[in-house]
Amino acid sequence: MDVAVWLRGLGLEQYAQLFRDNDIDGEILCGMTAEDLKELGISSFGHRRRLLNAITALGGRAPDA
Repeated sequence: MDVAVWLRGLGLEQYAQLFRDNDIDGEILCGMTAEDLKELGISSFGHRRRLLNAITALGGRAPDA
């Protein structure tokens, strides 16, 4: 899974470098929590909620990309 493409699809491409710098791939992404997103420095509640909703929609697995 290309996390940068996934973020772009959510309109959150500004976080692509942050995810790359922290070695977050599709497998890690699927297990992320709100606390993880805070720890990464994503301070916007709305952005964290959008990310968590999209992570939940992945259904615990990285989609083919």
